[in-house]
Amino acid sequence: MFRPLILLLAMLWTGTASAQDVTNPVWRGNWPDPTVWLADDGRYYCLATNPTRSLVSDDLFHWEMSKIAPIDIESWGKMQIIAERFWAPDVATVAGKRNLYLTLYNSAEDSNIGVLQEYAPCQFQFRGIITSSRVTGIHDTIDPEVVTDPKTGKVWLFFGSVGGIHRIELNADGLSLKEGAKYEHVAGLKVEDCPDRSKVFEGSYLHRHGKYWYLFVSSGFFGDHTYQLKVGRAKKLTDDFLDRDGNLMKEGFATTVLHSDEGDQFYGPGHCGEIFQAKDGNEYIFYHCHVAGSRREGSRPLFIDRIQWDKQGWPYVEGGKPQASPVQTP
Repeated sequence: MFRPLILLLAMLWTGTASAQDVTNPVWRGNWPDPTVWLADDGRYYCLATNPTRSLVSDDLFHWEMSKIAPIDIESWGKMQIIAERFWAPDVATVAGKRNLYLTLYNSAEDSNIGVLQEYAPCQFQFRGIITSSRVTGIHDTIDPEVVTDPKTGKVWLFFGSVGGIHRIELNADGLSLKEGAKYEHVAGLKVEDCPDRSKVFEGSYLHRHGKYWYLFVSSGFFGDHTYQLKVGRAKKLTDDFLDRDGNLMKEGFATTVLHSDEGDQFYGPGHCGEIFQAKDGNEYIFYHCHVAGSRREGSRPLFIDRIQWDKQGWPYVEGGKPQASPVQTP
């Protein structure tokens, strides 16, 4: 007569353990400025700043180190001639091919957006520099985000930080600037106009939901609790992006999605990666965040949280702060 009770308790214990097996951070090593994509093999891959290795996952929640080196040795050699540091990758499919956009950084005055193209599954070769601060004078030409407008077919590059976030059109293959294209300021103030960086934006990510394009950005200092994730939206990629109250993002306004307070265990959430719908039907957003008291103090592990949309179509994370347990698996 005790066997059914034992079986029931076993089932409850198994379910509880399964429901708790996904907790933030989902990758505990240093993994800042993440970009995530679904590859042709049906698995998810993730790169971060200094993309010498990649992570791989079958379900978005459990990650392991991939055995595939994402960038070949020859490409590294070419890039190291140009720059010392390699930040904030963005993987995007353009004209049927997968491109990797990357910051090649020496200084705010000498920073570049480079592009690599996939030549084998999850392996990329360097194709050249798209834009450089030495040419444009736009300080911190960093944090690329490339998106194709499905209505017009036009390909757009968004980038920037302390010099403001800018937009410029690329050629159809996404490998170079379109002839005659002009740089347009779309979001954030220059750092000299806002020293506390509360209205200085970086880490652009564009997401289409309903009838709007949402421009996610980060503001504040990435090393402390002032760093946070914000958003604005526009009906067209070429329109002005506005916050919830109708204020212009290019004047430094945006609506907060994730933040932290001084003293929080998880602090400085920001520079989000992509939004994906998981098998449970919910949508999840990737980002990096500090963990107070971690043995890797100063590192920014990989986090994931469920993102929802309110009745007015604005994205939010429940509680507005990084969650310890972002998902309960069935």
